[in-house]
Amino acid sequence: MLKERIGHITHYFDRIKVAVLELDDSLSTGETVLFEKDNQGFAQSIMSMQVDKKPIKTATKGMEVGVKVEAPVKPGFEVYRVK
Repeated sequence: MLKERIGHITHYFDRIKVAVLELDDSLSTGETVLFEKDNQGFAQSIMSMQVDKKPIKTATKGMEVGVKVEAPVKPGFEVYRVK
């Protein structure tokens, strides 16, 4: 599995299972990402993203986006694009 770092988690809202991801590279819905910290984590497909409560399909470097996650994450988790 090839992985490329694309950002990190800055916040996590456990009640709604949404993570805020600060991007170092672009990200589109449908891509598979790996959330990882201390060699532990999980991969999932990005089904939706939001900026200021508005849905978007593609995010670019420097943006902070909200993504629904399948498992809890914490600030400091690294996010990788996987292929």
